[in-house]
Amino acid sequence: MVIDTVVIGAGWSGLTAARALAGAGREVVVLEKSRGPGGRSATRRTDGARFDHGAQYFTARSAAFGRQLQQWRDAGLVQRWRPRLAVLGDRSAHRDPEETHRFVAVPGMNSVCRHLADGLDCRFDARVAGLRFDRAWRLEMDSGESLQARRLLLTAPPAQAAALLGPADPLHDEVAGVAFWPCITGMLSLEKTFDPGFDAAFVNRSEVLSWVACNSTKPGRQGHNWVLHATAAWSQAHLEQSAEESAAQLARAFGELAGDSLPPVALQTAHRWRYAQASEPREQGHIGDAARRLAIAGDWLAGSRIEGAWTSGRKAGEWLAGLD
Repeated sequence: MVIDTVVIGAGWSGLTAARALAGAGREVVVLEKSRGPGGRSATRRTDGARFDHGAQYFTARSAAFGRQLQQWRDAGLVQRWRPRLAVLGDRSAHRDPEETHRFVAVPGMNSVCRHLADGLDCRFDARVAGLRFDRAWRLEMDSGESLQARRLLLTAPPAQAAALLGPADPLHDEVAGVAFWPCITGMLSLEKTFDPGFDAAFVNRSEVLSWVACNSTKPGRQGHNWVLHATAAWSQAHLEQSAEESAAQLARAFGELAGDSLPPVALQTAHRWRYAQASEPREQGHIGDAARRLAIAGDWLAGSRIEGAWTSGRKAGEWLAGLD
C-alpha cells in the first residue's frame, strides 16, 4: 500500500505541514523518532518537576502567525507571559522594555504541538533509517518495516535530513552545508522560592550562560524550577560530557550570576540539544523538488524561531499538497 504523503518529524514544521496537507484532502502519516510531539518545544517532567527545557517562548511578527496565535489563545492553548525580564552582563544590569509580547503554550511548551497532532496519524518511536526514490518514496525503518509514499516532507535537522537523503542526492550538499549551534540546557528544582530580582534574563558577556528563566513564573506552571541555557561556545566545548557534570557547572554559574546563595537544590539535570539553532538562518520558506514530490521544511528556512518553523511548515505543506 502506498501512502499519499509521509511527513518525517512531529515538531512545529512537520505538524503544521501535516495539518495543511490533511486540510487539502491528502492522506498523511507523520513519523517521529521521539516518544511524543513537539521537537525543541519540549517539556521535561522529572520527579514531579516540570521544565520547558527547549524553546522558552514565542512571538508573532507576521500577520498570518498573529491570527493563528489568537486562535490558540481563544482556545486556551496559549497565554501571554509577562516576566520581570533583565539583561545581565553589560556594564550595568537593566530591565528589558515590555514592548515585545511573549507567549507560552500551557501547561507546557509542547501543548500546541500535542493539539496539532490530535486527529493525525502520528507514529512515535518511529525512526527512519534510509530513503530511496523510484517513482515513489521508499522508507526503511529501524524496525525493519518498509513504507512507500507518493509525497515526502522532511523536517529533521539539516544534518539528519542530509544523512537520510544520502550523498548522491541532488539536494544533499545544499542541506548538509547548514551549520547549527548546539545548546546544553540545565534544569534546577529548588526547595523554596528564589528571587534574584528577575524572572528571566538574557545574559551577555558570559562564557557559560546565555539565558536563565524561572519556569514557574509562566502561566500554568508551579514549583521553584529554573531553566538555564548555556552559550553556543560552551555547549560545543562540553557537548559530550555527562548530564550530571553539565547540570552542576551550569548551576554553579547561575549562583555566581545571581550574586546570592541558591536555596537547597532538590533536583538538577541537563539536556543536550545538538541542533538548537541555525547559525545563519535562511528566508526561502522551504526547499522543493517537484519532480520527486519532495519538500524540506524547518525553522532554519524561515528566519528561525517557532514562528519560522510554523511558517516553513505551512508553506511546504501547501506547496506539496498542490502537486499531482
